[in-house]
Amino acid sequence: MAKKPTGSKQGPTARPRAADKTATIAASKIAPSEAAPKASGDASAKSPQAPADATAGGKQARSVDAPVSTEPKPETVLQAPAAKETPRPAAAKPASKPGSRTTARPVEQTAHPTKPDSGSPAISASASPKTTDAVIKTEPVTAPTTDASAPLVADDRRQATKLSPPPQPSAAPKPIAPTQDSLEQGTVASPLAAATLEPAEEPQPERPPESAQADEPPPEFVPEPPPAAPPAPSRPSLFIVHITPELAAVAKVGGLADVVFGLSRELAIRGNHVEIILPKYASMRYDQIFDLQEVYKDLWVPWYDGAIHCTVFFGFVHDRKCFFIEPHSPDNFFNRGSIYGFKDDVLRYAFFSRAAMEFLWKSGKHPDIIHCHDWQTALVPVFLYEFYQTLGMTHPRVCLTIHNFAHQGVTGVELLHATGLHRPERFFDPTRMADNRHPKALNLLKGGIVYANFVTTVSPRYAFETKDQGQGFGLEPTLHTHHIKYGGVVNGIDYDIWNPEVDRHIPVHYGIDSIDGKYDNKRALRHRLMLADNDKPIVAFIGRLDPQKGLDLVRHAIFYTLERGAQFVLLGSSPDDRINGDFWGLKRMLNDSPDCHLEIGFDEDLSHLIYAGADMMLVPSRFEPCGLTQLISLRYGTIPVVRAIGGLADTVFDKDFSDRPLHARNGYVFQDYDNPGLESALGRAIACYRNHPEHFRELMKNAMRSDYSWNVPGQDYLNIYDYIRDA
Repeated sequence: MAKKPTGSKQGPTARPRAADKTATIAASKIAPSEAAPKASGDASAKSPQAPADATAGGKQARSVDAPVSTEPKPETVLQAPAAKETPRPAAAKPASKPGSRTTARPVEQTAHPTKPDSGSPAISASASPKTTDAVIKTEPVTAPTTDASAPLVADDRRQATKLSPPPQPSAAPKPIAPTQDSLEQGTVASPLAAATLEPAEEPQPERPPESAQADEPPPEFVPEPPPAAPPAPSRPSLFIVHITPELAAVAKVGGLADVVFGLSRELAIRGNHVEIILPKYASMRYDQIFDLQEVYKDLWVPWYDGAIHCTVFFGFVHDRKCFFIEPHSPDNFFNRGSIYGFKDDVLRYAFFSRAAMEFLWKSGKHPDIIHCHDWQTALVPVFLYEFYQTLGMTHPRVCLTIHNFAHQGVTGVELLHATGLHRPERFFDPTRMADNRHPKALNLLKGGIVYANFVTTVSPRYAFETKDQGQGFGLEPTLHTHHIKYGGVVNGIDYDIWNPEVDRHIPVHYGIDSIDGKYDNKRALRHRLMLADNDKPIVAFIGRLDPQKGLDLVRHAIFYTLERGAQFVLLGSSPDDRINGDFWGLKRMLNDSPDCHLEIGFDEDLSHLIYAGADMMLVPSRFEPCGLTQLISLRYGTIPVVRAIGGLADTVFDKDFSDRPLHARNGYVFQDYDNPGLESALGRAIACYRNHPEHFRELMKNAMRSDYSWNVPGQDYLNIYDYIRDA
């Protein structure tokens, strides 16, 4: 009788004790000389063995020469414990006499059975690399007249061995303990194969015993990962051409240049082919253009009753593909000292729009989208649908972005003669280009709204104000007529340029986790502008000195800031000499103040340093389509103080009175365009800086967490492009 292996805590299935007793008596009647046959012993030492089947009555046994079945009988009980670890069974010795106790010893098995010696019975078994303490128990067996070798049977307290009278073996076989894998597969390695006078059974399909299945721990359920969503269909790459009067880095006057610069890059990053067409100004920053070369020498653009010869150049502006149109005309359309400010500006940009379309047609370019900007290029959709569509340019669709409704390009009938549109009765129609306020004038911006496939402005709030709140400067009826194709998209800023972590114009880089670096830039700003180095906050204004920007409030803010014990810095200029003269007078008046500096003009490097070094940025506009100043200020942790108008209301949320959560509040806002309104917001900002520095610091972090990159606006414009292409 074998001892129960110690690795299992689960007992075998209970059987009548009489069965064990009968099996033991039957085994004791066998002579010691009737052990296992020699051939069987040799085979068992070389290869894994299969267990013999035992029936409930013990009447069926397996012949040595018969095939070994791999399936236990239903009456056979296989007890397999839930093994947390595989124990090593004790080594088994061959039985010296009948009825002696034997202990199973694991024997390393090979993957394939070894061929037995000649003349010995063929014995096959399934190999398994693991061992277990499974127990096999059978019903009582009555020994037949001619005994055959019996299987090795293990119980939790005893093990009985049946031996048939074979020839005298030369060496006793070593039994092999059954393994967990072999039990799971329905086969158990055994030292001997039982033989009986009964005919051998045919091999049956493999089936694991029910008791083993019941005792084995259920496999750990590992949920299958959900099926991967089918990949979204890749959107087609679009061919997009921007026709613009400005482009940052080479020809910049206002925010329009930054919008084209940032949006074109975002569209290219998303896999679209983007090109930019602009005039070849004599005042451009040619040092910012890489590999400038002629690409089209003889472009003849119809103008009045003849044509003007032009040359087209190509070059890269910070990886943006740009074409520059240079007209050879005695009018010197673009060979002047500045970009705007001339009496013939309407004719200059009407010619540029016609030249850009002529270049696209003659060079064989058929873009998916032509994106034009402001009144300067508003004639592009007019030319497309009046001239070039009949010449074969049926593929392009036009999106017009209006950056400022205050400038519309109002002119007279001469425009029709110069551009070849002619037919005054057609274009002076109120549904086309006739100005809403002056019926005998033509409005270029209105023509763009009427002819374009979609019209955008630079913030949703400004779109609402221009259409419904009287800020459309006379174009409200036209916007209502075409409201189905009109919407607002908030501008973004280029974080490759306006980013305090990588800005090459500031002495110390910083981020939201290293915000103390901002104060190093503050000291550098004071040193450059010769301001007193103290603990006062710095209030700044950067922008065009234009009445739109609220210049009377800017003037009041200078004195109010100094009165509240803060410092003030201004950077800007105006095309109006009277406005410039007024601010030059202020500069001379405050020149000796250690807390104020007015820089009349524009300096790109200084603007970056002011954004990085100032504590607050003032934007008190009368109206503001979008505004980039407050967006850049937020990125640099400079708190914007703004009026709730246009894009300012879409991007800045008051620290004390906004209905947004605290972490989304990023500035100070006032409603009324007057001195008390300004003082209400600016006074609270200065007081928070002084009395609650920890709150002001959290407000700075909120500002820097605001995301106003081109990521979201870029997708918005792609959606618009898809809409007009499918329409």
